[in-house]
Amino acid sequence: MERKHIYTHTLKQTANELTVGDAILLSGTIYTARDAAHKRIFTALDEGKPLPFPLQGATIYYAGPTPAPEGMVIGSCGPTTSSRMDPFTPRLLDLGLICMIGKGERSQDVIDAIVRNSAVYLCAIGGAGALAAQCVKSLKIIGYDDLGCESVKCLEIIDFPLIVAIDSHGNSLFYKD
Repeated sequence: MERKHIYTHTLKQTANELTVGDAILLSGTIYTARDAAHKRIFTALDEGKPLPFPLQGATIYYAGPTPAPEGMVIGSCGPTTSSRMDPFTPRLLDLGLICMIGKGERSQDVIDAIVRNSAVYLCAIGGAGALAAQCVKSLKIIGYDDLGCESVKCLEIIDFPLIVAIDSHGNSLFYKD
């Protein structure tokens, strides 16, 4: 299977060229954020406070990486269930988020927001957190460090294997018409 090499800094321009089912190797900057971090991001938005990272053109990975073992940049960093972030996602997409990485289905509201914003949802392989960790070349905690593994982290990744699960046209691996 041929995999497309995609870079996070070009996703805003190229997301509409991706098709559901495409196998890709993603490289660039991504940000981890799970439930607790999303709640804090929403509070910051509501209060007009700065966010840990700019939303415009950003990619969020729904993951809570474990501490790094000696000699590693990161511990296991497999995806978490994306639907838990569905209440937050349409607003974040409307504010400039371009890509989400996780596992599992998304709500119709999220699919509509993906289409409205020409964004994309990518799935990582669940249960393969050690494989994902091999693609992480650097990690920096950038927000909410009191949340431990759920703190917001900036990761630099190289050739992270993913599948396009919902494309910018609303096609989904999970729904059939």
